[in-house]
Amino acid sequence: MLKIGYRTMKTAAGTTLAIFLAQLAGLDSFPSAGIITILCTKVTKKKSLGAAYSRFIACLVAMVYSTILFELIGYNPMIIGIILLLLIPTTVALKVNEGIVTSGVIILHLYTAEHITLDLWLNELGLIIIGIGSALLMNWYMPSLENKLIDYQKKIEGNFSIILMELVNYLHTNVSNWDGKEITETPKLLAEAKTLAFRDVENHFLRDDDVYYHYFKMREKQFEIIERILPLATNIPSKVKQSKMLGEFLIELSNNVHPQNTAIIYLKKLDDMEQVFKKMELPVTREEFESRAALLQLMKEIEQYLQLKHSFKGLPEPKKQHEKLKMGEN
Repeated sequence: MLKIGYRTMKTAAGTTLAIFLAQLAGLDSFPSAGIITILCTKVTKKKSLGAAYSRFIACLVAMVYSTILFELIGYNPMIIGIILLLLIPTTVALKVNEGIVTSGVIILHLYTAEHITLDLWLNELGLIIIGIGSALLMNWYMPSLENKLIDYQKKIEGNFSIILMELVNYLHTNVSNWDGKEITETPKLLAEAKTLAFRDVENHFLRDDDVYYHYFKMREKQFEIIERILPLATNIPSKVKQSKMLGEFLIELSNNVHPQNTAIIYLKKLDDMEQVFKKMELPVTREEFESRAALLQLMKEIEQYLQLKHSFKGLPEPKKQHEKLKMGEN
């Protein structure tokens, strides 16, 4: 089924508005205002503003070069090539090369006129301003991405909880029937979430960074640790008393995966558990020694996992959510 996105609707509406205004103003070649609008309509406010600036400056440079060369040398196709040879390096130097296509439209308008006058200059400026202005007007409002970001946050946190619980199950039983789909699904969710969070940054002129983007980056680093933890758990050759204690600790972690930051609580609990382990009897068999060593390494990885969250300031609570926070998270 044909899907019409929000950007498509904005482009259609903006193009219609630009052509209508240019025609209403009595401008020659008024459909060109619609072309400029199409080229300037982008996925974010910042990209749209950048495109508008690039096209405006590039068009002004093209008009200056065209006026000089067409009037001094003549109106023939060779001059268009010379103008482009000058225009392209100039726009690259000015970092407005995104506007080359739009300026090409203006060059052709001036070429077909065969004589450049002040009225022609004003006509082209009118097309540029109306085309760019219509695009900026359409892009002034961008729908909020917060609900989508929260959905990604919940899906990722849900996967983290499942993975930690499966780790607990293995520590307690040394058996697992888990299909592991969360391991393959989570990296894809993280990549999509970061892309969406970056778009959210681009839609705010007065904000250079975004807590959601940093949140998903933090979760991405935590997931790298989880990928290191899983092989450690499967390499523990036997069940020992310490594995059960660590499993109970991980159950608490898995039940408290959420965006706020109280990881310091679990760092303290992990340290207390490590001190208890040190006071326990030394391993007797080689197998028990290897199990204890693997568990200790696993605990160090969990500590890094918690330190990452502790360094993150936490996400703001959703505006519609006023539930009391649980006393703990990871």
